[in-house]
Amino acid sequence: MNEKILLAEIAELKKRLREKEAALIALRQETQILQENGLTNTEIARYSRQVILPSIGVTGQIKIKHASVLIVGAGGLGCPSGLYLAGAGVGRIGIIDYDDVEITNLHRQVLFTSSDIGRPKACAAAEHLNRLNDSIQVVPYKVQLDSSNALNIVKDYDIVLDATDNVATRYLLNDACVLAGKPLVSGSALQFEGQLTVYNFRGGPCFRCIYPDPPPPETVNNCGDSGVIGAVVGTIGVLQALQVINIILDLPGIMSQRLLLFNGINMKFRDLTLRAQNKKCAVCGPNSTIHHLIDYEQFCGSKANDKNPNLKVLEQHERISVVDYNEKISSMPHLLIDVRSAQEFELCHLEHSLNIPFKTLSNNKNLEKLQKEINENHHETKNIYVICRRGNDSQKAVKIMKNFFTNSDIQIRDIIGGIHAWTYNIDTSFPIY
Repeated sequence: MNEKILLAEIAELKKRLREKEAALIALRQETQILQENGLTNTEIARYSRQVILPSIGVTGQIKIKHASVLIVGAGGLGCPSGLYLAGAGVGRIGIIDYDDVEITNLHRQVLFTSSDIGRPKACAAAEHLNRLNDSIQVVPYKVQLDSSNALNIVKDYDIVLDATDNVATRYLLNDACVLAGKPLVSGSALQFEGQLTVYNFRGGPCFRCIYPDPPPPETVNNCGDSGVIGAVVGTIGVLQALQVINIILDLPGIMSQRLLLFNGINMKFRDLTLRAQNKKCAVCGPNSTIHHLIDYEQFCGSKANDKNPNLKVLEQHERISVVDYNEKISSMPHLLIDVRSAQEFELCHLEHSLNIPFKTLSNNKNLEKLQKEINENHHETKNIYVICRRGNDSQKAVKIMKNFFTNSDIQIRDIIGGIHAWTYNIDTSFPIY
């Protein structure tokens, strides 16, 4: 072999050796820094794929390790959020949920399995997250968050993640985060759509800035009534976790004063600009009037949970129980209208019921069809009974129908508790969902 070529190869080998030695020294230095901050060799290996990112590095991983995040709601949003925050090594994760695992949760709440049914969600979630990462602290809170406990819990965490499904808790969390000076990562999902934003972050608006007044309770839907695809709520939950990590690391792209919209059917994201902080905001404005947490169920006119809203739109004489309907009415001439969606009606329905989905009732043509149906096939009928899933849409439907049949002597009433009440009180073999 030519001596010059040999010397060149030796020089190249020495250069590579020096580069490897330098890389090894750098790795040892990073490892030493990590170990000095309480990470074991196992943990170094666990987080290595994100530590090597230039935007994270050793310093970023230490920030993640020392961070604390409170997840409010161990449901479709909270489960994927918790998985990725635990996987990333967030040092302390609190999980608040008052509820127990049900079979209807499992299609979207990916922390749970069939064996968890009946267990407290907060405890089951904490157990599964600790199985994923036993080097972090996971604190379960099986409580109903309210004005008496929210501030004391929130103030112990750096960032709050809103994974709830009701308006009253959103206002409660917002006000608690403003009073405690904590950023609030907010997500929601319904059917095939989801949205994400960050409130109360570095001068950005809070929830009250955007929505100073709560919507009427009868206009609010949740996934229990309207449905949701698990992958959509999972997408938003994962994005919430990403926003939390970006806040911890002080990275750009925080969704403050921005709203991210996701449509799972056409697979499109939209990024909208929100209004700036409202200087007249009752809680975060310079002349705020809210300095203590209030009664948010009273403020919103609805319960602070995602269970049956139990609306009271009608007077008692405009309603009938399933027991009275079954015993006194079912054998008498009448018309039973089921206002659930066509898909729900296909799942199960009472005999001889007529399906007119609630969403179509606002169209007078459908009410005119109903009038024609009565005239042609139920002309002797003077009573209409309306049923839905849980007795909420049926009340709203009665009001719409009464406004249409103003010049008629037809009596219209809703069936209290709907299909659920029928299953619990009349026929336990009837499907419930």
